[in-house]
Amino acid sequence: MARRVVPPHAYFLGSAVFHYLGPSFAVLLFARVDVLGVACMRIASAALVFAIWRRPWRKFATLDRSGQLLIVALGAVFAAMNACFYVSIDRLPLATVAAIEFIGPIALAVIGARTGRNGAAVVAAACGVLLLTHVRFGGEPVGIAFAFANAALFTAYIVLAHRVARRSAMGGVDGLAAAMIFAFIFVSPIGFWSAAHAITDPVAIAAGVGVGISSSVIPYVFDQLAMAQLGRATYALFVSLLPATATVVGVIVLHQLPSSGDFVGIALVMMGVALHRELARP
Repeated sequence: MARRVVPPHAYFLGSAVFHYLGPSFAVLLFARVDVLGVACMRIASAALVFAIWRRPWRKFATLDRSGQLLIVALGAVFAAMNACFYVSIDRLPLATVAAIEFIGPIALAVIGARTGRNGAAVVAAACGVLLLTHVRFGGEPVGIAFAFANAALFTAYIVLAHRVARRSAMGGVDGLAAAMIFAFIFVSPIGFWSAAHAITDPVAIAAGVGVGISSSVIPYVFDQLAMAQLGRATYALFVSLLPATATVVGVIVLHQLPSSGDFVGIALVMMGVALHRELARP
């Protein structure tokens, strides 16, 4: 089976790379569509892809109540998380939002560390992320509030998506597909009318599809494949690779050379990931 042959680190790296391709499409959309409309277009295109690919409603109907509630909850988190993310980056620098977003995952990593070695790994990764993101809190209380809400929701995503990945009944990609369809139902009341204005704009439609596939299909599928093999705390620590990945992508694609502090940050993140050891599963 492919998920057993490919190491989880490779799946996570693929998720991290595509995580930063989405914003390049979103740049086109922000000039044409309101931020909540962008969130709706992203989720709608992803839901359509998953519906055609997996047709998850057939298996969802056979789940017990707890399984259905888990998937509906993940869908609600997807909807709220994407809305908060776009509202926050519309008001704050992306680096600041990324730094705030890391607070939740690092808390999960600390809770699951349990050994001195893993505790040192968490500290090294956290220091590296602070250097990479150059955290600055400006005078934008609304943006900061939504950024912290996004951080809390991202933490909830890790917890719920990890449970979905470990389920035997409609777990993994099928559970993800059903959750994305519910996400569209939840996000539509706040974003549908903003997105509807772009229905006659082919560039906006193409960008919306690109955002959905690169930000909500490929990375979330890779996340499910990685989570099936990684403990929750380990995955949370791996999230620290995202700012380092963004820096590398910036060098290759945008020719943005990192500073000496960025190099130190990347080294600390890599040290943290290298130090960490997965705890034995019960």
